Amino acid sequence: MDLSTSAVVFLFLTYHLCEAGGRSYNSILLVPNGGEWGKWGKIEYCPSGYAYGFSLKVQGKQGGTTDDTSLNGIRLHCSKGEVVQSTVGPLGEWTKIQDCPKDYLVSFALRVEANQKIGDDTAANNIQFNCGDGTGLEGKGLDFGTYGPWSKRCTAGSICGIQTKVEIGSSNDETALNDVRFFCCD
Repeated sequence: MDLSTSAVVFLFLTYHLCEAGGRSYNSILLVPNGGEWGKWGKIEYCPSGYAYGFSLKVQGKQGGTTDDTSLNGIRLHCSKGEVVQSTVGPLGEWTKIQDCPKDYLVSFALRVEANQKIGDDTAANNIQFNCGDGTGLEGKGLDFGTYGPWSKRCTAGSICGIQTKVEIGSSNDETALNDVRFFCCD
């Protein structure tokens, strides 16, 4: 094999190894009540293993005429010690980790405030998860809006990845996190 052929093989293998850097997933968990604003961020995966817990970035109630964004981000805490997140809004503080006592995250429900037309919109405000052993976990978000239906449950394995839809810097009425998708791995 000559030098140019070796270089082509090296580049081909490097490209395909990088392309495979994201994990393969077997299903995507969605809910129908996500907010309408923002853009989808990059999908982020636990490098290996599954998500056993989560934390939220929440801006507390502002009151008066100050804009509320409420839920700004979701972090997954992975079984090998890593923390992953997709796009996150700039406001708020991270809550303490909430975790499954014996298992991993397998389904979720999202608390969303519907479009207010006139008034302050917040979109997503909180989240609930079910663990594989049946334990339920609720985030420390705000109480605007209502919970929608539960997502399907991971068909095999558990939640291993996240993608968030976030509105940042586009109006006087920011909503920050609007929607989320989770990815299940074997």
